[in-house]
Amino acid sequence: MNANFTDFDLPEALTRGLDKLGFSEPTPVQRLVIPLAAAGSDLLVTAATGSGKTIAFLLPMMQRFLAQPAPRQGIRALVLVPTRELAYQIQEHFLQVASFTRLTAGVIVGGVSASQQVAGLRRNPDILIATPGRLLDHLERGATDLGDLEVLVLDEADRMLDMGFAPDVMRIIEVCNPDRQSLLFSATLTRTGIQSFIDAALRDPQRVQADHHRAAHPDIQHQRLLADDLEHKRTLLDALLTASTVEKVLVFTNTREQAAALGNFLVGKAHRAASLHGELDQGERNRVLNLLREGLIRVLVATDVAARGLDVPGMDLVINFEVPRSGSDYLHRTGRTGRAGALGLAMTLVSSPEWNRMESIERYLQLELEHLKLPGLEARYTGPTRSRTPRKKPADKRPKKAVDQAPKVKERHRDRKAIGKRRQPSSETGVDAGFGPLKRPKD
Repeated sequence: MNANFTDFDLPEALTRGLDKLGFSEPTPVQRLVIPLAAAGSDLLVTAATGSGKTIAFLLPMMQRFLAQPAPRQGIRALVLVPTRELAYQIQEHFLQVASFTRLTAGVIVGGVSASQQVAGLRRNPDILIATPGRLLDHLERGATDLGDLEVLVLDEADRMLDMGFAPDVMRIIEVCNPDRQSLLFSATLTRTGIQSFIDAALRDPQRVQADHHRAAHPDIQHQRLLADDLEHKRTLLDALLTASTVEKVLVFTNTREQAAALGNFLVGKAHRAASLHGELDQGERNRVLNLLREGLIRVLVATDVAARGLDVPGMDLVINFEVPRSGSDYLHRTGRTGRAGALGLAMTLVSSPEWNRMESIERYLQLELEHLKLPGLEARYTGPTRSRTPRKKPADKRPKKAVDQAPKVKERHRDRKAIGKRRQPSSETGVDAGFGPLKRPKD
């Protein structure tokens, strides 16, 4: 097993770029993928968010392009991704690793001037990083073509399916050079439709499973706090952020409306916070991310889609303000912390309507979250009441009373007619109703 990037026989220009990033020891997915990709194999890779897969597919193609000059003018590699943030993150990694080379990369995503993108496409970057919808627009307008493509990467294919990109991805695959190398990366291979991607894009692929898709990150501590309602959740979040000394916190919500509202709430509580969601244009998104990277804000409230591909160093704490919709989403969220060997903390606020979903996530991931309480802010809700199956009454073995053995009296017709017709006395009954985290987080 390779223990160092130097074992991959990389060009000096690339090793210098890795040193610039502070990378010396490859991650498990990089150890497995890089040699196979460098050999030209099609790959089907199962790898979790934060596993280092970006470098795993960038390095082999960069090594290839440096060794073999472009035979024709055209895009040599295409990396398809589900979100703009992930596209820019991959570009940032590329620029750092390629800083001592002449290799170029372009980004094609929505929310940016199409005319500027057309101008960039005319320069024929070696590597194009794109979201499916916007790239398909340019292909249909004839702004570029993929006839010279040497490498196709489908990154986070499961998320592209979730976001409804399957038709666009399939149309893009159809116009790619058929003699290309293809690599597909996904956190899970159980998504409906993933097989259609595999069949269309890959030829006799080698399968690589860097880590099981259900495996929680070993360097992350998982905790949960019970909450009664939305207002109680807000109070808990305010208290957690006030007590914690971590420098960067990522808070997840399930909807853009909740992200915007929660961001405003935290600002009103004097927290250095901002929101990241789908209604922001690209310029505003970039501004928010730069504020976070520079430490001008401490708390970022985001939806799953907005935070896809987000990689901000020093993200010590992830808080699920709302329970994720699935175990896969939970892994993607919590994978934002605990990276590169650093320890991370993931906390989830759980209310009564979310209990069953949280339990199903724990069962799916085979993960038991540590239960915490904040002194003075404990929830009235303590979890579901486990009803016991009533015991069967033991059979009465005593001899029956004489009255039970008395002969039956013949029922008269008028008595049978009167059954159920007598008025019952009215009565009022009263029902007495009652109500069915947290240690201070570690610094």
